[in-house]
Amino acid sequence: MTFNPDADISKGRASKRGRNTGIALGGGGLGVLAIFLISQFLGVDLSGLVGGGAQPEASDSTLEHCLTGEDANEDVECRMKGASASLEAYWAEEAPALGVNYNAPQDFALFDQAVSTGCGSASSATGPFYCPPDQTIYIDVTFYDELRSRFGASGGPLAEMYVIAHEWGHHVQNLAGVLERSQDGQTGPASSAVRVELQADCFAGAWVANASTVPDDSGVPFLQPITAAQRRDALDAAAAVGDDHIQQATQGQVNPHTFTHGTSEQRMNWFETGYEQGAGACDTFSVSPDAL
Repeated sequence: MTFNPDADISKGRASKRGRNTGIALGGGGLGVLAIFLISQFLGVDLSGLVGGGAQPEASDSTLEHCLTGEDANEDVECRMKGASASLEAYWAEEAPALGVNYNAPQDFALFDQAVSTGCGSASSATGPFYCPPDQTIYIDVTFYDELRSRFGASGGPLAEMYVIAHEWGHHVQNLAGVLERSQDGQTGPASSAVRVELQADCFAGAWVANASTVPDDSGVPFLQPITAAQRRDALDAAAAVGDDHIQQATQGQVNPHTFTHGTSEQRMNWFETGYEQGAGACDTFSVSPDAL
């Protein structure tokens, strides 16, 4: 999707964090819960990183130079800030209809190489993720290069924003208590872990369908209507991070019993469900295994 050049993205909830490899607070029930949740897009296990003491954060900024939709169209970091502004406005209106008492994430952190979080230390290899204890979304934007070069996604601005919309969906799930209720330690095609991820994909699709109608404080829509090519880019990104696709690319074989995010087909289907039917249709937990 393309931002309207004069849209005001200055209130987007995004920051740029400097490199920091110190381990943040991770012990206790919430820490263990968070680490289980962070199987992330690439399925990296961070369980060995829980513990230790917090170290001071490296310097950060609020991306003050990212002010307009034109900035978002020209720069990926500004695009992240613009996406956050749109997602925040969308969910502030949509979440109450789902029975969710909505509040914004504490931060949307763009980091370089490594970062200290409320869930432990993470690196670029971790992939994008949401950390429940500090209610923050994390991404090193070089992930988008990896998505194209290693996993074959076509890329594009909407594909990039789909990733963020998915993680924002995890924040909504956290507020709704879905993340905590779904922790049973199981994996597999119909596991709670997969249902969590497919619901976040569905939420992303619902935002994409409505994004061109979400306005800034002056009434200017943040984004222009989606094109067919942009929609295909988003679906392609969803397919690229399917469990089966990633396992085949990294291991040379597919092991369904270890699935934590859903197949490429499932991820595309649930994105489309959200796009066509809205966030109210995203109850992946009531669907039978065969229909998932």
